[in-house]
Amino acid sequence: MTIRLLRTLVAVADTRTFSAAADVVHVTHAAVSQQMKTLETDLGITLFDRSTRTPELTPIAHQIVAKARDLIREYDTLVPSVLADDGLSGVIKLGALGTTLTGLTPRALAVLKAKYPQIGFYIRPGLTGALLADIERGNLDAALITKPHMLPVGVRFRALTEEPMQLITALEEPQDDPLALLRTRPYIRFNRNAVLGTLIDNWILSKRIRVSEAMELDSPEAIASMVHANLGVSIVPDMTVKPLDSIPVKQISLGPDAPTRILGLVHPEAPGKSQAIDQLFNALQSIITAAQTEK
Repeated sequence: MTIRLLRTLVAVADTRTFSAAADVVHVTHAAVSQQMKTLETDLGITLFDRSTRTPELTPIAHQIVAKARDLIREYDTLVPSVLADDGLSGVIKLGALGTTLTGLTPRALAVLKAKYPQIGFYIRPGLTGALLADIERGNLDAALITKPHMLPVGVRFRALTEEPMQLITALEEPQDDPLALLRTRPYIRFNRNAVLGTLIDNWILSKRIRVSEAMELDSPEAIASMVHANLGVSIVPDMTVKPLDSIPVKQISLGPDAPTRILGLVHPEAPGKSQAIDQLFNALQSIITAAQTEK
């Protein structure tokens, strides 16, 4: 049994077919099939029910996959995140929400890089749900996300800041009533599949507002650009750490009952890159504290 075989098994579990798993691990369909037969021989157990058109994992295989994820994660963190004489080294695989990629994330990484020059970063942008799935699969070391309703087992969420939602309009918009604007102007929706999008939609529903949807986007920069061009209004987070190059728009408070999102860092509870993740969290926290002090 090798790590390579375990990676292939996990890929099959994630993609549900040998063909899709072959793309993930960069081998042929036949190679995946042969690797799984080898793994079954090595373990002395049946991992797949081959009576169906598409081989399905047996109950014991699901348990093996869970253990395999832990083993792969530990293997991948044997060398990175050890202390050299001059500090941390290795690569941190970080997922990040699009709303943080032009403000909080680059500033925090710059702080960490200045302190530990040998450390490297792999950044994967995405929505909370997809980033959480990658954390659970061991594809990411940590992710900057909106706090979800539920967390997978073995995953820890560390809150960083709470951000209220606000309405944004074109600078020339004369109206200041957010509810009236939502009722009368075209509405640019934040991706409804995102945790943030659901949070905003629930608030709109609670106000019994029927919006006239003009478009749906998941890029905060794209939304701000559309609003700036007077193509509609939108609801977005009032970010604690502002983007480095903000698009000028009019910002209007939603009032005392505005929905808020909790932004935080999520990572596996199992030891691995714990020291590097702690340092990353501290860097994020320092940037947020500085931004709050400036207000």
